[in-house]
Amino acid sequence: MNINVPASLAALALAVLNTAGAAEAPTRFTNGVLVEAKGMTLYTFDNDVAGSGKSVCNGPCASLWPPAPAAAGSARPSGPLGLVTRDDGSLQWSYHGKPIYTYLPDQKPGERSGDGFKGVWHVIKE
Repeated sequence: MNINVPASLAALALAVLNTAGAAEAPTRFTNGVLVEAKGMTLYTFDNDVAGSGKSVCNGPCASLWPPAPAAAGSARPSGPLGLVTRDDGSLQWSYHGKPIYTYLPDQKPGERSGDGFKGVWHVIKE
């Protein structure tokens, strides 16, 4: 599943997050996919339910697919970017209501080796 959003709306939402000081937030689209502040590719998981406010990727899953962390007290949702509360009480960024993650084997910015993993992990396309 690819989540598409008008580029102008996504750019506005991401710019708002940048000015809000949420450095750990997804900050931009690069080469057509959403990346976090260090340029690492972000993914969604089909088993997460959009709008549920939860992530179902915990324990060993979250070790391989680290959640995109959001700072409690300073993270500000805007546009397609929101927040979910993890089982441990920490906050995680979401995109159109789906929690977002990086992939541990992606070691360099721009790598997308998790796209299509087991048919349920997908990059977030512009």
